[in-house]
Amino acid sequence: MRLVPNSLHDEVAATLREQIFDGTLAPGSFVDEAALCERLSISRTPLREALKVLTAEGLLRHEPRRGCFVREVTERDLDEIFPVIALLEGRCAYEAARNASDAELHELDALHERLVRHAKARRINDYYATNHIIHEAIITLADNKWLAQVIGDLRKILKLARLQQLHAPGRLDQSLSEHLAVFAALKARDSEAPTPPCARTCCASARRCAK
Repeated sequence: MRLVPNSLHDEVAATLREQIFDGTLAPGSFVDEAALCERLSISRTPLREALKVLTAEGLLRHEPRRGCFVREVTERDLDEIFPVIALLEGRCAYEAARNASDAELHELDALHERLVRHAKARRINDYYATNHIIHEAIITLADNKWLAQVIGDLRKILKLARLQQLHAPGRLDQSLSEHLAVFAALKARDSEAPTPPCARTCCASARRCAK
């Protein structure tokens, strides 16, 4: 893989971020700067700037005199992040229910139909991809840039564990049920409807995967 000559460190960061998410750079693995420079045909300067970005995002950890390692999501990380993101995304659903147009709800309906098909066929990778699109759509409908920014930062960490979490026994069906309940409230424009207690169930199933 060769990056174009005018690439900046954010393009390098995007490339490495995707490699972290797809498992090419595995959790806990050492980030070999020399090997990456050779493989990406770049100098150390943009790579090191990219590593600083990913470290700030929480995807890498830096150890003095040793270098960077891909972050491993711990049981404590999941216990602390899931309740927070549940509250934030609950607020997004509240605002989306008040803001969404009929046309936007129709688009969400089509996405949920696709989600159901993937769940029934146990296509977890496809389910996850559609799930991500739905979350992003609801965040967009909420039209709150501060919510979007904070959720985006947290979701980068959760993405390291989310695919494995959906493999937990019963979690895929539970995730689908939660999505359909939230969407039913959106269609009814019921911004006060209680959201499913997903933080607790997410934490429990994610812990099983982290062990």
